[in-house]
Amino acid sequence: MSASFDFESLASAPITLKTPLPGPIASERIAAGLGHQSPSLIHCYPLWVKRAAGCMVEDADGNVLLDCQAGVATTSTGHCHPSVAAAIAQQAQTLIHICGTDFHYPGYAELCNRLSRLAPGGTDDWQVFLTNSGTEGVEAAIKLARYHTKRQNIIAFRGAFHGRSLGSVTLTASKPKYKKGFGPLLPGVHHVDYAHCSECPIGRSFPSCGVACVTEGIERNLFHHTLPPEEVAAIVLEPVQGEGGYVVPPREFLVKLREICDQHGILLVYDEVQSGMGRTGKMFAAEHFGVVPDLIVLAKGIASGMPLGAMMARKKFMSWGAGSHGSTTGGNPVCIAAALATLDLLEGGLIENSATVGAHLKAKLQAGLNPEKGVLEIRGLGLMIGVEFATHALATKVAHACYERGLLVLECGRKSIRVSPPLVITREQADVAADLFIRTCEDAAAGRI
Repeated sequence: MSASFDFESLASAPITLKTPLPGPIASERIAAGLGHQSPSLIHCYPLWVKRAAGCMVEDADGNVLLDCQAGVATTSTGHCHPSVAAAIAQQAQTLIHICGTDFHYPGYAELCNRLSRLAPGGTDDWQVFLTNSGTEGVEAAIKLARYHTKRQNIIAFRGAFHGRSLGSVTLTASKPKYKKGFGPLLPGVHHVDYAHCSECPIGRSFPSCGVACVTEGIERNLFHHTLPPEEVAAIVLEPVQGEGGYVVPPREFLVKLREICDQHGILLVYDEVQSGMGRTGKMFAAEHFGVVPDLIVLAKGIASGMPLGAMMARKKFMSWGAGSHGSTTGGNPVCIAAALATLDLLEGGLIENSATVGAHLKAKLQAGLNPEKGVLEIRGLGLMIGVEFATHALATKVAHACYERGLLVLECGRKSIRVSPPLVITREQADVAADLFIRTCEDAAAGRI
């Protein structure tokens, strides 16, 4: 770390607001930079980040905010963790790039071997293709599923987010704006309802429904009327939906999908881009359910913010030949160094911290929030917590008011907010976040903001 950056001081700093947000310097820099940026960028808040450490973010005016969104659940080990930063710096001095598709170099095989050993199911029979991002991992999974099965069709779920490149955005069904104006999209993709039981789209109740979203939505409505199951290559889903609202399905939902895939020779693909790498209190969200997929897609928290992703498949399904797929910079040596350091930290205590602090944070939110404060449900696993509001307008008001008070959260689903801090968050920081969030919900419900 450079002498000008005191990591520990910032990481342990309290929320500090020296100016209203955004401050004058941030406002000036944001305005100066917009002219040549793509208008497709959302920019949820007018925040110009100068530096960050742990769970704390400092803007251009010296305001310090508590980060409970972690770069969209990406900075798993916190911002600029010294071990990750040191691994990046050391690797950058010896080899930055040579292309993993064409050559061998330290780290690539080590990371693939390690991910195989960590994969759910405990079989250590996985093979790994490294990518630059989650959407690239999803594209690789689509290609492999079609290649292996010699089938075209894919089943995905409403509420899902799988990325914005052409194939992955076809699977995405969280917001129509992601597809508007980009058609025709990938053919052969069919969307069905996810097991969002508190808002069941067919008005049934679990468990008496018998997992109707699968038995009726897929087996009866889809397979019996429009889509022959023997022509389906894959069923692709997030084991815990991310942008769809941080929705945790019942275990029976995944069990039934596994049964359908086994019956018809369909590949079961888990998109763990957001839910993986310790986010839910286990390395993979799949471990909560005990249902092992055939393919897994990873990214976000795998390298603490460096651009890296992975598409993993059981060896018997990774059947494509040399040159069938590749990437110039996927599995970049510097990104791999960050990933290996990240895995050391995750296994060294951060996954456990995600489980324990996540349970504490969720319980505190549940104790302090109720329908009178505009909150209908608090759900989630580990540090992947969703808060559902009565209306979209209320969720938006709370999210923006939290920012103005120094707490960073993001909206998700139709009317929810996601609370997904770095996995290094302490119990004390979780208390600060919960108290501020609860007060903001109270003020919003009472019309004070």
